[in-house]
Amino acid sequence: MITRVVFNQKGGVGKSSITVNLAAISAVQGYRTLVIDLDPQSNSSQYILGGSNESSQTLPTFNPNIYNFFEEVVGNTQAKGLIGSAIGSLLSSKPKGLEAVIHQSPFANLSVIPAHAELGALEHVLESKHKIYKLRDAIKKLDAHFDRIYIDTPPAFNFFTLSALIAADRVLIPFDCDVFSHRALLTLLENVVETRQDHNDQLSVEGVIVNQFQSQAKLPREIVTQLRQDQLPVFATMLPPSVIMKESHIKNLPLIHLAADHKLSQTYRQLFNEIEGIQ
Repeated sequence: MITRVVFNQKGGVGKSSITVNLAAISAVQGYRTLVIDLDPQSNSSQYILGGSNESSQTLPTFNPNIYNFFEEVVGNTQAKGLIGSAIGSLLSSKPKGLEAVIHQSPFANLSVIPAHAELGALEHVLESKHKIYKLRDAIKKLDAHFDRIYIDTPPAFNFFTLSALIAADRVLIPFDCDVFSHRALLTLLENVVETRQDHNDQLSVEGVIVNQFQSQAKLPREIVTQLRQDQLPVFATMLPPSVIMKESHIKNLPLIHLAADHKLSQTYRQLFNEIEGIQ
């Protein structure tokens, strides 16, 4: 089993789109694939399971979800108090873990653990109780059930992102070509290196995925050249902009299921092959 975290502290770089479309191709290729959505915006959850409505002001709630897992991790200590919680833990049944919050998607071999809008409300108590390794331990128990796991993270370096980096084998970094993204990338890499040094010495940066790449424009080409001069692992396959991505979101159909022969779908397949080392 390989666990990949898709991470960028900058929002709007296509993180959820990349997560879901790579996972969908993984599933089509026959890998038993799981997406874990840690972003309270729940974009990956909606993309895979549906329920999105552009006219609605509220996010759909998929139950059970990752909030329930972390709620179990903290054991409602705030409500019970330390002693009550300890007694409750001794008397309660075996923890359900991540297995209890997995949803089978409409697509073969593709499952998802949805996010929840109130996920951030648990962050303080999770940090104060030093639960940073719980996600890693729970993911290890899924080894017999999945071949590939993709984790979508919030656009911030917080408890949930750090938990994902600790749990992952590899990091995929979505990147859009502007000066601010370049600066943010350097900070991101510092955080990944620190996480590897302090928590997960097996973690590696698998590569930078250039998204919304306009090959005819001068600035994107210059920025990509600079990244490579800085010896950053930029994938050769770069994702172009396309209006079909919005249609894919609206219909809750990953590109491989919406229009497998479309240029962007084929580019995603090429990127997947490059990531997996498939010739």
